Amino acid sequence: MTDETRGHRYDAAPGEENKVDVAAGTRGYLLGVALATILTVASFWAAQTHLIYAPGIPIALGVLAVAQMGVHLVFFLHISSGPDNTNNILALAFGVLIVLLVVAGSLWIMAHLNQNMLPMDQLMKMQS
Repeated sequence: MTDETRGHRYDAAPGEENKVDVAAGTRGYLLGVALATILTVASFWAAQTHLIYAPGIPIALGVLAVAQMGVHLVFFLHISSGPDNTNNILALAFGVLIVLLVVAGSLWIMAHLNQNMLPMDQLMKMQS
C-alpha cells in the first residue's frame, strides 16, 4: 500500500523521498519560515513598543512564543493529530513533562535555599 492510497501524500519513510511531492513540501517549509519570521519580528516589536500596556508585554511575548512553538511543531517537525503521529505526540508530551519537572524542581530548590544557608554572622565567624 503506497502513501497516496492511505491518504498520506507527504509522509514518507527514509529512502522513499522520491515518492514525495517536493514542490508541496518546499511550499510548506517556506510558509513555516515566513510565519516564524513574522512571529519573531512581532516579538521584537512587542518588546520595544510603547503601544502595549507595560505589564501586558510579558503576556504578549508568551502568546507569540507559544505561536512560534506551534509553527515549528507543525511546519518543521510535522507533528499533527493524525493516527500515524500518536508516538510523536506522546514523546512530545513526555518531553514537556520532563522539562516542567526540572523547572519546577529548580524553582522549588531556589525558593527553599535560603532556609538551608547559615546566617551571615555565623558565616563570617567561620571565615575569620
